[in-house]
Amino acid sequence: MEEGDKIISLFSGCGGLDLGFKKAGYDIVFATDYAEFLKETYDENHETELEVEDIRELDYDSLPDCDGIIGGPPCQSWSLAGNHLRGSEDERGAVFYNYIEIIEHKKPKFFVAENVPGIISKSNIEEFKEIIEKFKEIGYDVKYKKMNASYYGVPQERKRVIIVGIREDIDFDYEFPEGSDEKMGQEVLRGMPESKPTEGEPHDLEDLELPNHEHYVGGYSSRYMSRNRVRSWDEPAYTVQANARHQKIHPKAPKMTKIEKDNWKFKEGHEDKYRRYSIREAAKLQTFPDDFNLKYDKVRDGYKMIGNAVPVNLAKAVAESIQGNLRKEKATIKEFT
Repeated sequence: MEEGDKIISLFSGCGGLDLGFKKAGYDIVFATDYAEFLKETYDENHETELEVEDIRELDYDSLPDCDGIIGGPPCQSWSLAGNHLRGSEDERGAVFYNYIEIIEHKKPKFFVAENVPGIISKSNIEEFKEIIEKFKEIGYDVKYKKMNASYYGVPQERKRVIIVGIREDIDFDYEFPEGSDEKMGQEVLRGMPESKPTEGEPHDLEDLELPNHEHYVGGYSSRYMSRNRVRSWDEPAYTVQANARHQKIHPKAPKMTKIEKDNWKFKEGHEDKYRRYSIREAAKLQTFPDDFNLKYDKVRDGYKMIGNAVPVNLAKAVAESIQGNLRKEKATIKEFT
């Protein structure tokens, strides 16, 4: 592998996976996503412009040559949240097969796919095995692992399934990167300016140092209040959500008080300390750099694009592990047929 090897990015979102690969020395030569509202943010922060197009309508022949293909096919269909495990019966899960078709058509040296742990749940494991078999049928040696981002320089408890495929003519046995022995806490949020509330809430904060530093202030649902949503500074944050209302609480607040099973409340006398992470803080927890500027008209869109992203540091760790393995002297490329 040489620095600057070319990557096609599918289901790019705002580009967390792309940025991690870029930091590892790769070049993103093509990026696409179906959601129009993501384009301004992607174009603002990446050298390659985002093509807004449904993957099912892509002209595979028009895609540029590449060394790798990366992407996170939509995860809602595989999510354990709400037990909505529809897999490929949902059109959002079915596009995983378009991802496979593009890999078969372009035959890159490697691919990386990211998804939620629900994809290997008991309800989905048989279909997941079929997906892995299809990758093998088109000529790839495949490994997958459920990785916790908090062991890879990400201050957040975020578990995701990472699938890595190496073209079978490339002679090496891929190994996932080793993480740290301890999880990373939320100390990175200390010293950040207090966030600007939305929804017309009164405030006296002006000229905030960072862009996108507002937080959602809507009410908390009974489901939200069914458990403790606060973690301390030295603990990793809960998973950053793509939903503004379900965003977790900033660590300056005390732990919530348990009343009974599935019933918690804010600590009496300290209610003013409870607020959700700002969009900028959520981006920090996803290890986006401070100069990564999110463009949106609606606050919920800001949370959505950050919450759906792959943490940059996790992406970089995976990218470097592929790069390092392919650079080994024993990694020889045989004639591909």
